[in-house]
Amino acid sequence: MTHAFRYTIALALPVLLTACAAPAPDDPQASFLANLAQHCGKAYAGRLVSSDAADADLAGKPMIVHFRSCSADRVEIPFHVGTADGGWDRSRTWVITRTGAGLRLKHDHRHADGSIDKVTQYGGDTATRGTAQQQEFPVDGESIAMFRAAGLGKSVTNRWKVEIGDSLYAYGLYRPDGPDARNFRVEFDLTQPVTTPPAPWGW
Repeated sequence: MTHAFRYTIALALPVLLTACAAPAPDDPQASFLANLAQHCGKAYAGRLVSSDAADADLAGKPMIVHFRSCSADRVEIPFHVGTADGGWDRSRTWVITRTGAGLRLKHDHRHADGSIDKVTQYGGDTATRGTAQQQEFPVDGESIAMFRAAGLGKSVTNRWKVEIGDSLYAYGLYRPDGPDARNFRVEFDLTQPVTTPPAPWGW
């Protein structure tokens, strides 16, 4: 072995050892939950930004998202919508949990008296790892069965998307192009916290 070859090996060895010891890439789903959780306890105002005719009654109404409860494996996010009489509809809570296979989004719907709505706990599990800023949830089999039983056949191809950035939180519901196409999206300004709302109904 020549001196030059030994010198080359000596230079390369630390680089090789460093590469072998490098940590695995971050888990984007754990990072996504952490990005949500950093807002825990805070609430933000938002608005409807999509224009589907099905959502005309929500256009211009005040909206508040509240990151109410957070842990490493679960985030509960109530979604409050203003009503025509100046009150608030506090029936909706988005619940995102960590499962053995990825992340799960469920919609908890309740009535003003706290009772459970007949269409509740629908949602889906992630099919990909997504990113630290965005996760998508295709509808699951349990939800499809619930939608069909409730006469909501158009919802059996639902896909939900949740986004979290430095200044924006967004929730969207999408369906493929066609007669049942759907595009619902609300956005919230994370740079301007607002007064924390009361608990959602039944919680």
